[in-house]
Amino acid sequence: MVPKRSIRRIAIAVLALFIIAGVSLVDSDAQRRRRKRRSRPSAPRITNPAIYQPSPSDNANSNSEATNSNENTNANTQTQDQQTIRSLSSQVDKLTEKISQMDEAQRSLVDLERLSRAEQRASSLRTELRDVQAKESDLQARAEDLEYALKPENIERSIAGYGTTHPEELREQRRKQLESEKERVRKQLAQLGASRTQLEQAIASADVEVERLHKRLDAADAAAIQNNKTNAQATEDTMRPAPRPSPSPSPYPMP
Repeated sequence: MVPKRSIRRIAIAVLALFIIAGVSLVDSDAQRRRRKRRSRPSAPRITNPAIYQPSPSDNANSNSEATNSNENTNANTQTQDQQTIRSLSSQVDKLTEKISQMDEAQRSLVDLERLSRAEQRASSLRTELRDVQAKESDLQARAEDLEYALKPENIERSIAGYGTTHPEELREQRRKQLESEKERVRKQLAQLGASRTQLEQAIASADVEVERLHKRLDAADAAAIQNNKTNAQATEDTMRPAPRPSPSPSPYPMP
């Protein structure tokens, strides 16, 4: 039998061999890793390029160009604004003129309607006045006839054909009848006279209204004609080319 001590020595030797092999493997692995790390390429360095710094003259030129550009832009904007304002003002003026013309035309139509009504009213009033005057003339003739019939001899003649024993009663009855009719005719004449006066005043007022409307329409027609002439002249002046300015004389004498 192998002694125990020999077995222990053999086991210790085998263990030592395993430990030495493991250490050697670890060392070789570490060397490989070091080699790999050394063999890796170095990381590239990033360098910032130099920034171009413009010279003061370049800055001045760019600033002047920017200023000129801004001034030109502002000038163009102001010119466009002025043109827009002028165009709008012209449109407003034309619209106002059209509205005034429409107002004038509407006023003229109203005046024409009023003139027609005033003339019709004056004509109707004159017709009524003629009727009143005709009735008044007839009543005046009747009043004259009654005045003539009221004379005593005429009353006596009117009852001469009646046979009666009381002629005075017939004469009195005839006189009262004529007086009553005369009073009725007198009242009718008074009413017709008042109507005639009112009609004459109404006709005078209608004639004044007709005359006033005629004058207003004539003035409107004259104004329209003058306005058309003015517009035509303005259009002609606008279409006419503007005269070219003559060159100013040079202050320096010519050789």
